[in-house]
Amino acid sequence: MHADLVERSWDVIIVGTGMGGGMVGRALAEHGMSVLFLEKGRSGWRTEENRLDANVTDPFARSLRGAWPEPIQVTQDGVQKTFFAALGSGVGGSSVFYAAVLERPEPRDFDHHWPISYNEMKPWYDQSEAMFFVRGETDPLSVVPTPALLPPLPFNSVDELVLARLRTNGMHPYRLHAALKYLPDCAVCLGRKCPRPCKMDARSAGVEPALATGNATLLENCEVRRVLGTQGQVTGVEAIIGGETLVLRSSRVVIAAGALSTPRLLLNSASDIWPDGCGNTGGHVGRNLMLHLNEVFAVWPGRSWSGSPSAPAKAVGLRDLMIVDGQRLGMVQALGVDARQSEILMAIRERLGAGRLGRSSIIREGARVPAKITSAVLGTAKLFVGLLEDFPDPSNRVIVDPARPSSIVAEYHVPHELQIRRQLFRGAIKRAFKGMRPVFLNRDAQPNWGHPCGTARMGLTPASSVVDRNCRVHGIGNLWIADASVFSSSFGVNPSLTIAANALRVASVITRERTS
Repeated sequence: MHADLVERSWDVIIVGTGMGGGMVGRALAEHGMSVLFLEKGRSGWRTEENRLDANVTDPFARSLRGAWPEPIQVTQDGVQKTFFAALGSGVGGSSVFYAAVLERPEPRDFDHHWPISYNEMKPWYDQSEAMFFVRGETDPLSVVPTPALLPPLPFNSVDELVLARLRTNGMHPYRLHAALKYLPDCAVCLGRKCPRPCKMDARSAGVEPALATGNATLLENCEVRRVLGTQGQVTGVEAIIGGETLVLRSSRVVIAAGALSTPRLLLNSASDIWPDGCGNTGGHVGRNLMLHLNEVFAVWPGRSWSGSPSAPAKAVGLRDLMIVDGQRLGMVQALGVDARQSEILMAIRERLGAGRLGRSSIIREGARVPAKITSAVLGTAKLFVGLLEDFPDPSNRVIVDPARPSSIVAEYHVPHELQIRRQLFRGAIKRAFKGMRPVFLNRDAQPNWGHPCGTARMGLTPASSVVDRNCRVHGIGNLWIADASVFSSSFGVNPSLTIAANALRVASVITRERTS
């Protein structure tokens, strides 16, 4: 059935079609290389508009919708948890469901563990912003030029209220950078699949343009089990398609399966040649898992507003809290979601749940009264989130379960220093949103499992990292990693733009070596 794919030797095999895989594949295909995309999920119909829904639990149903089919298993602070993370499994990966916010980190962020500088990344940020049609306002606090940034749409009336109050409090808000073309009748598909090429994601900006060149081929419903090779190079991958095990060969392999799956693939590739797993000579594969901590909160800009405006609402961002009192915190941005009585009730119950009274069904039902009063008095709230930067910690890691090699299993703890920075962040948020009655909707630390990074970190030597500064796996001449696994720090902004920009940088290395 797949004889033509098996018999052919490709210029490059790319494992994964998310932000990293999609963009590196497009760049290589446009340079005339034969590219084979291997995707665990399916393409789906281009007209699909579904969201990631944790209430859908059947693996087949989740796969049909483009969601990761299985729950992930996490031991967090010694407590085992099983849940469906906000992860995609289909062409475009998680990006087809994202809210299209593409923000650059600050130049100083690259001084924190990274072996490359912001100036080395800058041309690839510029190119990524152009390819994703990013629009928005320049951060008033930034000195970094953004020449490709397109003009934003006007703020709506609610955003104007928020902006005015933030500025009164001494903040410097701006219009978030969004990868949206805003075609006629744009539905602003934030948080769901876009049925048109309007929201720019890894599918519309990466895989589809790559396929259009005629140099790329997509193989979906393909689960890559192992990387194959010799001591100093890879020869291809072993994959399962429709229950059949195939060996696909290539001159080069780029792994872009995401920071939770890339280390699994490397560790599952253990052999006589790589006894501890591919690329794991220093024992770092899977370690240094970083996740932003989400601080979700509701604000009430003014009682005069009681509904959702028609204009896009995920607009306001601010970076005043990136560093506070010398501590690295993170940016704050609108979620583009309203908080009505049900969300307020959830927040009250979450706070009650910390004590014995919270376990009483009478008390939990009684919480409806203050929720109703709050909603009636204050009106509809807007939801915001603060993204608290996480630091690398070798004990936070992705591991493999030999009995379930395709499952995501991780160990994560919230260190004491992160708890301290979290309280500093929450206090800074309250001051920044003074006058808008900010109320946090989460009491406990809330790791963002949609933003994993760092599990195959970039560095100068195998003793401290998995890949070199060009994201080539140490000691293997034709194997690269092009996803958030290679991040040396998590920054305090969304990771998507950096993934795309770094993927283009990796592609430039591959094409340059090919022609030299």
